[in-house]
Formats: sequence, structure tokens, C-alpha cells
Amino acid sequence: MPGSKDVIQCFNLRPGRVIANKYEILDMLGSGWEGEVYKIRELSTGIERAAKLFFPQRNLRQKTSRFYAKKLHKLRQCPILIQYHTEEQLIFRKARITALISEYVKGALLQDFIGQFRGKRLTAYQGLHLLYALVKGVEQIHLLNEYHGDLHMQNIIVSRFGLNFSVKLVDFYNWSTPSRENRKDDICDIIRVFYDSIGGARLYARQPQTVKDICCGLKKSLILKKFRNVSQLRKHLEILEWSDY
Repeated sequence: MPGSKDVIQCFNLRPGRVIANKYEILDMLGSGWEGEVYKIRELSTGIERAAKLFFPQRNLRQKTSRFYAKKLHKLRQCPILIQYHTEEQLIFRKARITALISEYVKGALLQDFIGQFRGKRLTAYQGLHLLYALVKGVEQIHLLNEYHGDLHMQNIIVSRFGLNFSVKLVDFYNWSTPSRENRKDDICDIIRVFYDSIGGARLYARQPQTVKDICCGLKKSLILKKFRNVSQLRKHLEILEWSDY
């Protein structure tokens, strides 16, 4: 484990900087416990991509970055996930840094997207369409015996909004072997995102019964009794009566 003086807390790469002799930094997209994500341009093609740079103390022996790369490759047929391209190595303050290069998705984080709407929330009708998009995407992950494990407003990108939502998921929880319990947690987390997106606790009492039948007051036992897997939740949404709207 690096000493405290060697710990890298941020990269703070400026636009115009070239990394790995291949990519130009365009903008910073976000940061987290594991590292930072940047919008980059591939110098040879001009194609815009995304690069996740891992703090070395969070990526000992490249365990974390390799987990991400392998999991994204395994789930490459799941449209809800960002597509991984390649791994690069670069030097930052004499430390070797791993960067995972992936597709760049235009859009807004769900929390910022919702902030643009009146009352900083979606209507129940809009929220149900968001929920359906998330459920269909996560269902494909679960059918491959995997899970996400970290579904929340800051890990969902809205890339298109019209008749339907087009969404992408970022990040994973990466220290647990896939299990039925992991997938149950994903179901509860998706419903929590839906609940929060339509106003959360402050508006829940006024929501139509259709919404309450899905949220179950956010009681995990009730949610999982009704929806034993994400496919059951999808089927429930597909046969909903829309008369409440």
C-alpha cells in the first residue's frame, strides 16, 4: 500500500493535455472513490471517447481495473452498458496509472436531468417510462448471471428522452460474487430510483395507486415478495392499466 505522501487524491487533468501519446483531454466528466472519468479525443481518428483513470491506491495489482474490463466485456451485448474498448497505461507523478477507454455517451446524469423539470421531478407517467427502460436493461444483465450493485441517480446517464428513455449505466460494485441476493438488491435499487425521480417522500402520499403498487413504500420485503426477479417487474409494467394518467 502506498505511503500517505504517495496517495493520489486527484488527477485534475486540463483540457489539451495528451495522455498515453494517443488521447487529448477534452473535459472532466466525473470523479469517485476509484478515480476520475474524462472525455477524450483519439488523436489518430478524432473520435471522442471516455477514459476512466484509476487512483493507484484503489487499483492495487490492477485488480479493480481488470474487474471492470472483464465484466464489461462479458456484458458487451447489453445495450444499457457503456462499451469498453481497451486499456492504456500512463505515468502520472512517477506513478503508473491504468486508464480504461470506452465509448463516450452524450447525455446527462439522471439527477441533473431531472433537475431541469418543473419541481425537479418527473411525472408519474414519465417515471414509469424511465423505470421500464432501466428494468429492461438490467434484466439482460441478470440473465447473464451478473448484477450491477450500485444503481443510483449518479450512475445513470440519460442519453435520449422522448417517447422512450434511452439510458446507460456506469460503474459497478465490484467485490462480491454474483448471487440471487445481489440481483434482489438491484431490483430494490431500481425501484428506489423510480421513487426518487417522481418526487420521493414529499409526494408519495399523492401518487396514484399504480405507483404505490410498485414502490410498496420502499419496504424491501414487500417489493421482493411481489417481484421475485426483474423479469416479473418487467411483465408487471407491460400489463399496467394506464387509466390513472
